[in-house]
Amino acid sequence: LESSLLTQPWASVCFGKSTFLAKAFFRDTGYVLLISDLSSVWYESADVEVVGQRSKELNKRLTVHVSSFLHHLGKLMCCWLAGQPDTTTSFSCHHIASGLSLHMKSELSGLPFYWDFHCCPAPVEMVSRHLVRPLIRMSLALQYQVQGLTSLLLQKDAEIEDYRESGATLSRDRLRTEPFQEDTFQQNFMAQ
Repeated sequence: LESSLLTQPWASVCFGKSTFLAKAFFRDTGYVLLISDLSSVWYESADVEVVGQRSKELNKRLTVHVSSFLHHLGKLMCCWLAGQPDTTTSFSCHHIASGLSLHMKSELSGLPFYWDFHCCPAPVEMVSRHLVRPLIRMSLALQYQVQGLTSLLLQKDAEIEDYRESGATLSRDRLRTEPFQEDTFQQNFMAQ
């Protein structure tokens, strides 16, 4: 489950005034949820046994097979992470001594449906694998992209200068641009 979670994108979610990043992966055998406020990272991984036991505790009136339960839970979470929660679904979040508790209220077959995610602090390796390494890779990719664009702009400036020296003029003066200043760009980029 956790390796499948690597392919899932992070989504921004709000609880009141607090913003979190979250991602989840569900299948018939269980689920894994990862959530962060960028100060801490929590997760919960639950298999069929945990889901079955918790569903009996929270939803005594529902008698649904665990895989159907997981499918419904996954559907609700996917909509929530996509920023399109079901109108009958609400989420709340509470910090607890052992981590983070995420409570969901919804409906299933016209009956009330409740679920609690009991998230504990994520291990350092998990945080590194899902958050730190991808952010560093993205930062490096963006740096290479900026270097490539900078090189292209400098080449374009040289090409334009060559045209000017050959006697070419602009037909519309409003198209005139100033030569690219790499040092100024880098200073502004780092300041921002």
